[in-house]
Amino acid sequence: MTVRLEYEDGTLRIESDRESDPPLGGLPGVEADPRSGTARAPASFYGPIQDILQELDADVDDRVCPTEPLTLSTAYELRDYQREALDGWIDSNRRGVLELPTGAGKTVIALAAIADTGTPTLVVVPTIDLLEQWQRELEAEFDVPIGRLGGGEQRVEDVTVSTYDSAYLRADELGDRFGLVVFDEVHHLGAEGYQDIARLLAAPDRLGLTATFERPDGAHETIRDLVGPRVYQLAVDDLAGDHLAPYEIRRIEVELTPDERAEYDEAQGTFVDYVRKSNLSFNSGSDYLQLVKRSGNDPAAREALLAKQRARELMMNADNKRHQLARILDRHREDRIIVFTAHTELVYRLSERFLLPAITNETGASERREILQRFRDGTYSRIVAANVLDEGVDVPDANVAVVLSGSGSEREFTQRLGRILRPKDDGGRAILYELVSAETAEERVAERRR
Repeated sequence: MTVRLEYEDGTLRIESDRESDPPLGGLPGVEADPRSGTARAPASFYGPIQDILQELDADVDDRVCPTEPLTLSTAYELRDYQREALDGWIDSNRRGVLELPTGAGKTVIALAAIADTGTPTLVVVPTIDLLEQWQRELEAEFDVPIGRLGGGEQRVEDVTVSTYDSAYLRADELGDRFGLVVFDEVHHLGAEGYQDIARLLAAPDRLGLTATFERPDGAHETIRDLVGPRVYQLAVDDLAGDHLAPYEIRRIEVELTPDERAEYDEAQGTFVDYVRKSNLSFNSGSDYLQLVKRSGNDPAAREALLAKQRARELMMNADNKRHQLARILDRHREDRIIVFTAHTELVYRLSERFLLPAITNETGASERREILQRFRDGTYSRIVAANVLDEGVDVPDANVAVVLSGSGSEREFTQRLGRILRPKDDGGRAILYELVSAETAEERVAERRR
């Protein structure tokens, strides 16, 4: 039996010179295509189909992915756990996800995987900052031209780095160009549109990198189907003290002022009263979305929604948090500090009060790079940011983090903690302060993110 495999617009076109045993329709993902009289499968099934045809000892005319190898090497010496992670991925037929905390060297493992695989490779990243960071790493390690898709450039080479957005737009065009695809921050692949990137690429070898694989919406199950299972996992505590800085988390409860307490109780009471009457349990995000929908034509729902938002603002931006922050900044005058908040407006208030360089989603790329560079070289010893430094940015080393406010997301908390965990030259301990408004819903939020 001779089976011919071709790539066509995000699919595999599969033909046989005779009736196969088992039939082509028995191969994973394969269905008959009446229009062409052939069989087809999503391109993502190329690797599994290859494996089965090899087991059947079929004669395969494979015209899908590149066959010319790349000779690449990396100067990095892998730590023991990094070697275990790489070996785990290789043993899983070069398909799977590595879950390691921020600062554990996931990029280093990926560079070793690219060199070991020796095939044209596409690296997919969520942000322009990561695009530029990866481009620098690839150019430093490999003596080959590095392509780039995103940030105003569209240049394809045997080793290319792309944003998720650019990969989504060009996946069907480039689907047979690469033998390995690396998804950095692979949890982003769970988004509905981005899933098509993995479906349209034929690359049989797939590597996902993340600090937090599981998603609250369960989309990690889809990632498992498209990239492979989680093949290696380490938590922060597995590496702290040896390969990451030892750390401690200090939770400080602050009291609302009398005026804040009165306004909070009134707003929260309005929200709770509506919930009791509305048959909404708020055990999941879908109930909140339902409240948003109702607010469009139900005055009571709109009042409840606005009250909830006001209560949230009060507890997250409490005045006494700023007083506590002043004490922390004074206590750590010699340390490098990142202050995290959930609200842009608060960032600017803190920046003005404490003379802190500020980074928000309104900060231009060049200004952000300049601030981070000055933080890196020691010109600045403290910065304040609203969410934008949680992931996807190459943040210089710090040893103290202050979380003034945030969501209940475990991923967000893990990323923020990871910003201070790179090993310190003096072997010092990292400290994360978590400021929580007492006797408010923020206490439950803080428990969820742990």
